[in-house]
Amino acid sequence: MKPWMTRADLLTALRLPLAAAFPFVPGPGWQLALVGAAAASDFFDGMVARRLGGTRAGAVLDPVADKVFMVVAFLTVARSGLLHPAEVAAVLGRDIVAALGYVGTWLWRRPMALPARAGGKAVTVLQLVTLAAFIVRSPYIRPLAWATAAVGLYAIWDYARAAARADAERRLGRREP
Repeated sequence: MKPWMTRADLLTALRLPLAAAFPFVPGPGWQLALVGAAAASDFFDGMVARRLGGTRAGAVLDPVADKVFMVVAFLTVARSGLLHPAEVAAVLGRDIVAALGYVGTWLWRRPMALPARAGGKAVTVLQLVTLAAFIVRSPYIRPLAWATAAVGLYAIWDYARAAARADAERRLGRREP
């Protein structure tokens, strides 16, 4: 029997207190440290899970922890006024659509697990780079935000295509005797 939580899950869960702390840390150095710790947690939890095996808890907790950290961090960005709220929403577009998709599949009782895809990983990296640009007050924050949004649109399309394909395969599998 698989354990309920593993070391990978604990690394994933670390992003939740990091998210809670982000708006309250006293300066850019601490904010960069939290972004770095969140990025390291995201990288290493996947590595540990692939090596030692994942859990159901981890499969749910990982995307939730990612989205909670990003939403809290980007709400902090929105409060600063360096990006317009529409730009913050665009940067978080992939996460918003993913959350709505999860709620929709839960309501329709058609849960679907899709493995991480390259576009989704690229969005996460760009979100982290955009956060770092915000923290250091880079003049590139706005172009990075829009690049993140553009890759996010691609990721939404790619995940929708993969979900449609998986759903079609599942329906075909049910029809066969």
